[in-house]
Amino acid sequence: MKFIIFAILLLTAMAFSAAYAEETEPRMKEIPVTDIGAVRIGQTEDRAAATGCTAIICADGMRAGLDVRGGGPASRESQLLNPLMAAQTVHAIVLAGGSAYGLEASNGVMAYLEEHGIGYDTGFALVPLVAQADIYDLSVGRPDVRPDAAMGYEAARLAMEAPNYQDGNYGVGCGASVGKIAGMATAMKTGVGSYAVQIGELKIGAVVAVNALGDIFDWKTGTQVAGLLNEDGTSLRSTMDYYKTAVRGADNAFPGNTTLAVVITNASFDKAQLCKIAGMAHDGYARSINPVHTSADGDSIYAVSVGDIQADRDQVGALSAEVVSEAILRAVRSAESAYGLPSAGDLP
Repeated sequence: MKFIIFAILLLTAMAFSAAYAEETEPRMKEIPVTDIGAVRIGQTEDRAAATGCTAIICADGMRAGLDVRGGGPASRESQLLNPLMAAQTVHAIVLAGGSAYGLEASNGVMAYLEEHGIGYDTGFALVPLVAQADIYDLSVGRPDVRPDAAMGYEAARLAMEAPNYQDGNYGVGCGASVGKIAGMATAMKTGVGSYAVQIGELKIGAVVAVNALGDIFDWKTGTQVAGLLNEDGTSLRSTMDYYKTAVRGADNAFPGNTTLAVVITNASFDKAQLCKIAGMAHDGYARSINPVHTSADGDSIYAVSVGDIQADRDQVGALSAEVVSEAILRAVRSAESAYGLPSAGDLP
């Protein structure tokens, strides 16, 4: 009888302890990527030309790091994010189409920020600090139409006055595509995607523009969800298998690629720590894109800090890789077919 009573008390205590732990220990939950600090995101696109621009702005400035792994980046002000450089914050990060031509969009973002008193005060003028990286989308719509200063200005205006971020064929994702090793005839439409989580007060999220040479995989199951199509466009095949069929005689058979990401956290880190977090976040690319980081891609990840929560750098870096992988999936699954390119939703 004593044993039975003891067992009942023990089970009751264990149940109470589990319930208490469940109530007191923070659980990870999904949140909107726009719910992290003072970050504001605006997007604009030219649908007829299949190109666009996404502006991520923090008026008070955000600490930022950068890790570039692809061999063909199109970027601006990357050295600002080097820990050895004097500037400790930037005011905006712009992701756009148009390859190197699209870098003009930052001029429009700067113009809007200057008009509204946002920037680094040099004593003579305000200088908004704006970093940018672009994807190559010139093979999808009109190659002679690219994001320009007017498009950048509008993206900044929307970010500050009417934030309009959406996953899919919006902003930088308007002309994004994947699976291009054999050319555009067997490529697929993708877009821009986001995912964010919260644990207690800590928030971590990512915005990713998926425009890769390689195939896209569900990082949880290993299943291919987008990429190189077969010749009649009805099903997927493997870019890696394509590589294995013959010796390729020239480098960069299709150089128009690049996956871009911005990892956003409210944890407090400096530029050097953020560069490390950006590097760890590239594990998310490696889990979800194969092949990745080729010389035909300009794969880059920014990591930005917009808060003062004290957190472990490695925890944030590891979780950043997961949110990047999930954002890649969201970019693929939210995209709609366009410009003659089918999306993942079109496949049987």
